Amino acid sequence: MSSFSIVWPAVATAFLASLVEAVEAFTIVLAASTFQGWRPAILGSVAGLATLAAIVIALGPVLSVFPIHALQFVIGVLLLLFGMRWLRKAILRAAGIIPLHDEAIAFTKETSLIRDEAARQKSRLDWIAGVTSFKAVLLEGLEVVFIVIAVGSVRDMLWPASVGALAACGLVLLIGLAVHKPLSRVPENALKFGVGVMLSAFGVFWTGEGLGIAWPGEDLVIVEFVAVFLITGLALAAVLRRATGRVSQ
Repeated sequence: MSSFSIVWPAVATAFLASLVEAVEAFTIVLAASTFQGWRPAILGSVAGLATLAAIVIALGPVLSVFPIHALQFVIGVLLLLFGMRWLRKAILRAAGIIPLHDEAIAFTKETSLIRDEAARQKSRLDWIAGVTSFKAVLLEGLEVVFIVIAVGSVRDMLWPASVGALAACGLVLLIGLAVHKPLSRVPENALKFGVGVMLSAFGVFWTGEGLGIAWPGEDLVIVEFVAVFLITGLALAAVLRRATGRVSQ
């Protein structure tokens, strides 16, 4: 059984990452529902969730075939690459080099795209709304599935990571249905920064485990990796922000 020092980062990572992806998926589904009501949007979302469930069921037996150290190494490298991508974008957003993600703007853009698609194809809006919702849930959900499997497929953490992901998705669904508008107040960019830090920390840890490195402090070293990536990321954002300010003057 995994120690608490590694369970809570896994749960937190799955929760925060799923929160971000669920907010983005909900924004697209909400935009689709504005045309023909919730029915086609819900049907498309359910189809996307069913496809995700089938992928998870299919991947389960495959993962058990790999030797544990090979699995740790492969997952570690993928997590590190995935996390650094999130962290890079978060740093650039924090520095003001690329614009912050805004769900209200994303909602308006997605609504316009659906309307344009309907005009081009001259087809029923409910079909387009359903397909749009399906793609949103599937694509955003695939990232959630990858993160849950990556942080939970070793050390018996799949269930804790899954609980964290489901809790985030349920929270977004409840709040979204209650307010019935884009969740623009969610600090999505800050969450992406945190997720990038935690994914990168897990990536280094699992890569080292796969290579047979005996980390000092064992699982607790993850906290140190989180601190290193967090401090480095904040420092880089501050440096880039000042550099950008000097250039614009």
